Amino acid sequence: MFSPSLQRQLYELSKKLLSPQATLFEGDQSRLVEDLQQVLRFHEWKYYVQNDPVISDFEYDQLYKQLEALEAAHPDLITPDSPTQRVGKDLTENLAQVAHLTPMLSLDNSYDAEDLNDFDEQVKKLCKLDKEGDVEYCVEPKYDGGTIVLVYENDRLVRAATRGNGAVGDDITANIRTLRSVPLQAEFSKYGIHKVELRGEALIRKDIFEKINKARQEANDQIFANPRNAATGALRMKDPKEAAERGLEAFLYQMGYAVDDQDNNIIERFHSHDESIHMLESLGFKTPLANAGTRQHLPATKTCGSIREVIEFCVNWQEYRDEYPYELDGMVVKVNSIELQERCGYTSHHPRWAIAFKFKARQATTRLRDVEFQVGKTGAVTPVAKLEPVPLAGVTVSNVSLHNEEFIRSKDLRIGDQVLVERAGDVIPYIVKSLPELRDGSEQVVHYPKNCPVCHSLLVKQEEEAVWRCENAECEAQVVQRMIFHTSKHAMDIEGLGESTIERFYKLGWLRSIADMYRIDYEAVAKLEGFGEKSAANLRVAIEKAKQNPIYRLLHSLSIHHLGQKGSKLVAAEIGHVLDLKDWDLEKYQTIKDVGPVLAKNVFHFFQNEHNIELLQTMEQLGVNLQQTEADKRPDAPTEGPLLGRSILFTGTLSQMTREEAEKRAIAAGANIASGVSKHLSILVVGEKAGSKLKKAQALESVEIWSEVEFLERIAD
Repeated sequence: MFSPSLQRQLYELSKKLLSPQATLFEGDQSRLVEDLQQVLRFHEWKYYVQNDPVISDFEYDQLYKQLEALEAAHPDLITPDSPTQRVGKDLTENLAQVAHLTPMLSLDNSYDAEDLNDFDEQVKKLCKLDKEGDVEYCVEPKYDGGTIVLVYENDRLVRAATRGNGAVGDDITANIRTLRSVPLQAEFSKYGIHKVELRGEALIRKDIFEKINKARQEANDQIFANPRNAATGALRMKDPKEAAERGLEAFLYQMGYAVDDQDNNIIERFHSHDESIHMLESLGFKTPLANAGTRQHLPATKTCGSIREVIEFCVNWQEYRDEYPYELDGMVVKVNSIELQERCGYTSHHPRWAIAFKFKARQATTRLRDVEFQVGKTGAVTPVAKLEPVPLAGVTVSNVSLHNEEFIRSKDLRIGDQVLVERAGDVIPYIVKSLPELRDGSEQVVHYPKNCPVCHSLLVKQEEEAVWRCENAECEAQVVQRMIFHTSKHAMDIEGLGESTIERFYKLGWLRSIADMYRIDYEAVAKLEGFGEKSAANLRVAIEKAKQNPIYRLLHSLSIHHLGQKGSKLVAAEIGHVLDLKDWDLEKYQTIKDVGPVLAKNVFHFFQNEHNIELLQTMEQLGVNLQQTEADKRPDAPTEGPLLGRSILFTGTLSQMTREEAEKRAIAAGANIASGVSKHLSILVVGEKAGSKLKKAQALESVEIWSEVEFLERIAD
């Protein structure tokens, strides 16, 4: 982008423009604006891409102000790619959805040398290469940030989007323009490229993230959990000025689409992935090549001549990942040859020529200070470990769920123990084990309570369950948790009645049941500190809107054990009015396809309880809808599709898509989504860490068990 001679020229021009003798409002103003724009682009590149500034921040600001003044005096000279036009003045109220030029596929994962060797064998097989020969691979950091997709046309940035669902993403052009590591113009035309789509990652450097959190803490603002959350949140901010303050940088690592001015695909003109990345770097983009790597002299990227070299490089990076200035969760291995990439091809959800080498879960040791017992909305008593705070994979961990009594016993956990903690998938904290060899005799056995820690009722454990429950429906903890769940997004979705507000209103005596939410005194709310007339009015609007919800939302919001959103929809489709259920017998529930005996029993008992019936009658009197709506009725069944007429259920953690996306794909393929494992279930799709549903399905010969990959391949047929 800037040859050594051009860099010298622009540096000298900078000094000339900064000179007290510079007369900026004399001579050719158009040429002067062009000079200032070019100089500022050069210094942005040196600072934000090369990490090697050659002038001070103050000097940069002076040049920027000069350009601002000239453009203000001559508005006709302002161009869209001027450095002053990065931050727009308009707010983005709603992010538009834009389609990507090519699908954003996921990556298959590997975790050890054996996986990488299997990948290498598969590549050779697909490309019909000698098994004993070597394939050249590029290895790059797998950044842990927010994926971005940039489109340049006629050398100018015209659009930026999030990954979204892989086919469609949110339009974030205004926010991406604020990133000085993203050129507003790049000379793709030098390479015959008229339109190009680039893939990359928006990141916040670790040290900058710490400064941001420190400033937020001093301002009494909520601190960010980790750099990834802060980065992805910034991408979707309404105000580009606020997004610009997050310190985002963008690394570009793939050219997914490139055509000439006749719309001919010209990616194949680049013989290798490595060649295309060097091209992007030459145009001024920040690429994985831009950072030197670690103190151990590991480069950030490497072109490896064999899979053996790939394995060695990945293993070394796993050991020294903490020295890298950005958060990583692995390395990406790509076949370097574009021709071989084309020969490998794609599955419906990942390229066969690339794979992610995932680093091992983050682990750390700390002390178990105490165990507290929390009561949930259905009375389940969950033990929570209170740890000495320990930094782990970008966050500080101090609380970890211990699940149930059996978990504590199986891990032999004692208060005062040193314990090994990891973040499974770099997300959920988990205690791997205690370290009994470090005990000094002061540790205490964890005694599971026999009575509810809140209302002191005797705890009960059903034979088929692993949890102890408080069966007192009036227990304060349950009442509050049920109200919190009732207002949540997937239940009645009452904006403005969050957890802290509900707890506050409960302490004031305003809320004692979910019915009380529909008779709140809005005048009293308006007088409450931190609210006011506008907040009270907004709350009234949200509650009035919730009253008109379809009844499947209401059923889901009642915290009936095991009755999730899918089960609520199945039941809602069979009734004209919610109170019809008080007349149902147990057998009638089980006539609903995909409603199993446990769910049927729980719903039956709820509607046999007179207190619950009175609650619903009160809610109806307060205006809450209990009549079936169009949204509750069972939609017309699909008439075609590879899974037509079959019932399907997903369990465990899916790696290629969210559970919601998987269910949508299954429905589109003609399947019905089951609420549990029963003799009516056709297919169980199993992700990572599948639990009891897998065991139940294995006991039923009629249920087919598929992997996530098999599911995607079947619906693609």
